[in-house]
Amino acid sequence: MKSIRSVYKIGHGPSSSHTVGPFRAACEFGRRYPAADCFRVTLYGSLAFTGEGHGTGKSIRQGLPGAEIRFDRETPEAELPHPNTMRFEALRAGKIIGQSRVFSIGGGSIRFEGEESDEEKEVYPQKGFTEILRQCRERDISLVQFIREREAPSLREDLAEVWRAMQDAVQRGLRTDGILPGGLGVARKARILYEKRCYNESADVTMNRLIAAYAYAVSEENASEGLVVTAPTCGSCGVLPSVMYYMQHDRGFPEEEILDALAVAALIGNIIRTNASISGAECGCQAEIGSACAMTAGALAALHGLNIDQIEYAAEIAMEHNLGLTCDPVGGLVQIPCIERNAVAAMRAISSVNLSRFLYSTRKISFDDVVETMYRTGKDMNEKYRETSHGGLAQIYAGRPEA
Repeated sequence: MKSIRSVYKIGHGPSSSHTVGPFRAACEFGRRYPAADCFRVTLYGSLAFTGEGHGTGKSIRQGLPGAEIRFDRETPEAELPHPNTMRFEALRAGKIIGQSRVFSIGGGSIRFEGEESDEEKEVYPQKGFTEILRQCRERDISLVQFIREREAPSLREDLAEVWRAMQDAVQRGLRTDGILPGGLGVARKARILYEKRCYNESADVTMNRLIAAYAYAVSEENASEGLVVTAPTCGSCGVLPSVMYYMQHDRGFPEEEILDALAVAALIGNIIRTNASISGAECGCQAEIGSACAMTAGALAALHGLNIDQIEYAAEIAMEHNLGLTCDPVGGLVQIPCIERNAVAAMRAISSVNLSRFLYSTRKISFDDVVETMYRTGKDMNEKYRETSHGGLAQIYAGRPEA
C-alpha cells in the first residue's frame, strides 16, 4: 500500500479528478516537452461530459497555456482504460513530437500510461484493515503508532500544512457571501448557517448547525475554485475538515491530537483507494462522499480515544450506509447535490462513531468487506450515475435556477 501522504492534496476546486489531476498532468507533460510550440489535449469519458462545468479546460490551460482542448463524447467508456482519460500531444511546427495518455485516477492522483509514479511506491506491506488490525494487536500498538513507523519523519509537518489549508478554507467560506459561479444561481449558505442561531437552541442542534456550516464553507470554496484539500477528493472535501474544525475550535481538542486523527483518516482513505476507488467517475459518489464519511468517522473515533475495533466499526458503518450513492452533479457543477451532501455526511460520521462506541463487539461486517462491496456496486452502477451528469438530479433538475 502507498503512503498516506498523497491522500491529501492542496489544490483548486471544484474537482480533484477534473481539475487537480488534469492540472498536474498538464504541468508534467509540459515539463517533458519544453521544445513544443503548442499542445493539444483530448478529454474522454467523464472528463468530456462534465469537464466544462468542472473547469477541466481551464485547469489544463493553467498548466499548458494556450493548449487546444477537445471534448470527445463519442468514444464509449468501455473502450477507455479509465473513465477519466486524457490524451496529451506536444507539437512543434505542426508536427507531433510527443504524446501520452494520462489517467486521472481520483483524489488528484494521476498515472501516465505504462509508467509508475512516485505515488506508486509501496510503503505498507499490508493492503487491508484486517491485516493492519492483526499487526497492531500482535505488537500492542495503536493505529497512530503503526502509521508513524511506516511513514517518513516529515509526516507531522505535512499534516500540519494540510490542516492549516483545511482551516483556511473553512474560515474563508464562513466570511463569504454571494452566488456561486456556473449559472445555477446557487447562493452561499455557510455564513447564514454559522450566524443564524435558533431561539433556545440545544447543544446538539448547535453542534449540527456549526458542523454543517463548516462543511458548507469548504464545499462552497471548492465550488468557487478556491484552494481546498482533497479528503479524499475535492467533491467530498468538506466532510473531514468540518468535524475536525468543530472538535478543535468549538470543543477544544489540541492540534496535536487533530493531526493524529488526520493520519488515521488518511490511512482509511488509503485502504479504500488501494482496494476499490475514490473516483466518482469510476464508482459513483459512494466512492467520494462514502469514503470521506468513513475517513471522518475513523478520525473522530480515534480522536475520542476509542480502540482499534471501534475505529474500524465506525468507518465500516459510515461506508456501508453510503453504498449505492450516485454521482449526478447538476450541470456538471460540484454544487447540487454535492455541497449539501458534504454536510449530511459529516453528521452521519458522528452517528457512526456513536453506534460503534457501544456496539462494536456485535459487528458482523469488516471494513474490508464493505470496501469490496462498494467497489463491486460502483462497477455495476449504470454509467449515467457515475459523474456524467446524464442521470439522477442532473437529468430531472435540468439546471433550473435556484428559487
